[in-house]
Order: sequence, then structure tokens, then C-alpha cells
Amino acid sequence: MMSTGITPEQWRTYEEQGYLKLGKVLTGMELVALSQRIDHIMLGKAELDYERLMMQREAGEGYEQSGQTNGFKGSTLNYRKIENLEFDPLFLSYMQKPVFREICDKVYGTDIRVSCFRAMFLNKPARNGSVLPFHQDRWTDLDRDPLVTVWTALDPATIENGCVKIFPKTQGHLMNPSNPSGFLTRDQVERLHEVMEPINLELEAGEAVLLHNWTVHGSEGNSSAKSRRAFSVCYMDGETVSAAGKKFSVVFGSGSLQPELIV
Repeated sequence: MMSTGITPEQWRTYEEQGYLKLGKVLTGMELVALSQRIDHIMLGKAELDYERLMMQREAGEGYEQSGQTNGFKGSTLNYRKIENLEFDPLFLSYMQKPVFREICDKVYGTDIRVSCFRAMFLNKPARNGSVLPFHQDRWTDLDRDPLVTVWTALDPATIENGCVKIFPKTQGHLMNPSNPSGFLTRDQVERLHEVMEPINLELEAGEAVLLHNWTVHGSEGNSSAKSRRAFSVCYMDGETVSAAGKKFSVVFGSGSLQPELIV
């Protein structure tokens, strides 16, 4: 059944645990459309401005892992990350679903604009995929911390293909505030393992999970014959500014992007 709202009990669970499985947020047709769209983008078949996308190719096929820079890097399904997907009308339409508006209203308030820090495709190709060490999603070059991320499975996410792993109830404080990207030290991870085991967030295709940005999470590589494609969106206060003075795309509220106007 499609998720159409979040109950008070679910909110309490989220606030206590630092995460909440949202269930199916994509219909079968929407899942097919987004999956086909990202494949077309990776293969260079999409009609869009590729210079607006930050694309990183995974190592393999005779290539080293590329940097995270703007522009197309060849026709392949072996991309690791593709960012700035709010500029694609299909992905933007998904980002603006009412359930995500509800989440942002709850977290940030109903009277402010909401922007996105990253609207990002994440990929662990079959028999490949980078290990992502445990971290908290925060960035010291922003003038305030984003608080919520929605992670949506486009393929089934399993232990074998590198599903997200989290340490629940770790959202209450920053563990390594001096790290510019929130990565934990080895000692910090070992101390967490002493008191708990991480939870594997296995999801069916079309399901999503809501994560507090400070919930410690990471993932292994993909040891299976099936890819692990996903779409991740970090929603934040629309007034957030980077140290360089950059503002970010507004997805809810005054001045928000409109899918029909994007080419």
C-alpha cells in the first residue's frame, strides 16, 4: 500500500530511533519511469543539460573512479553518483510529493521555504560499488545543519548488494564535529560496535526510509549480481547558505522549482 501520511506514533518512533521506514512511496509505474529515466541519463540518452549535473563514474570497465565534477563522463551504467537531479523534471516531481512536504512541515515548520542540498542518484553496480564508511550527514561549510534525508530504493536493497546500515539512536549529538563531512573515526565506530550492532535497512524497490541527518550510517560494496540503485534527497531550511555564499534550489514554498519549466 502506498504511504500517504505519517502517524503520531510513527513520528515518535522516528524521533526516538533516528529513522523511519516509510513503506512504498512509488507506484509501479512511477518506479519504472524513474528507473528508466536514470538509465537514460547514465547512457547519455536524456534530453537535458548535462553540465548542470554532477556526475561521478565508478571504477571499472578500464576506468579509475572519476572525480565528482559536472558533465557527462561516457555512456555506461557504471556511475557511482549523479547529483543536482532537482533539475530533471521527473525526479523533481517525485521530490515534491505531498508526503515529503508533510515531513518538511513537521521538521522545519509550515511557514518557511525548503530547499535541497543534494538530490542524488546513488549506485552500487553489480559485483562492484564503493564502501561508504560510517558517517553523519553534515557539512561544516553550511550556515546551519540540514536535518532530514529521504532515501528511496530503485532496486531492492539487500545485505548482499550493499544496503544502508545505521546505528539507531545516534542522532542526538555530533560525534566528530570537526570533520567537514561528518565521517567518524575508527575508534568511534569501534565504540559503537561495543554497545550495539548496526541495523541493515533492507528495502523493496519503491520503498523509502526517512533518516535524521545525524543518524550514523554507511554501507558495504555490492557482492551480488544485481545493482543497488537509489535516490537520496536532503531537505533543508530554504535560507541555508554555504560559506561561499551559495543558495540552493527551493523545492517547497515561494520560488520553488516547477517541473514544467525545466528543460
